[in-house]
Amino acid sequence: MEKEQKIKFEKTLNENMKVIKKNIASYKQLTRPIPPDNAIGRITRMEAINSKSINEAALERAKHTLSKLEKALLKIHNPDFGLCRDCEEPIPFARLMIMPETDICVQCAGNIDSSNARQGIFQGR
Repeated sequence: MEKEQKIKFEKTLNENMKVIKKNIASYKQLTRPIPPDNAIGRITRMEAINSKSINEAALERAKHTLSKLEKALLKIHNPDFGLCRDCEEPIPFARLMIMPETDICVQCAGNIDSSNARQGIFQGR
């Protein structure tokens, strides 16, 4: 990856991390416990509990993505940064800009998806 691309990519990483950190703060607010003495109806309370579960899942995904972005930021100056972890071929810059947390090329990602699909079929899923 060229120096200018690394600068642009680093800026994208920092911007994405800033957005995700804001999202994490919002999700934390949305996943606070629902007090049992809250005077809401039974259906509304069930909906609130369901929404809390959905927000908890979103919070975990956001934390996971943030962790991957932080790792990418730490590795950006390594000579092997931008190489696929499986085939060691360069990951296209456009893919990194769209998915800055990725460490795998499209071809290898497709192979993983195909392999997982076949395993699901053979395991009766």
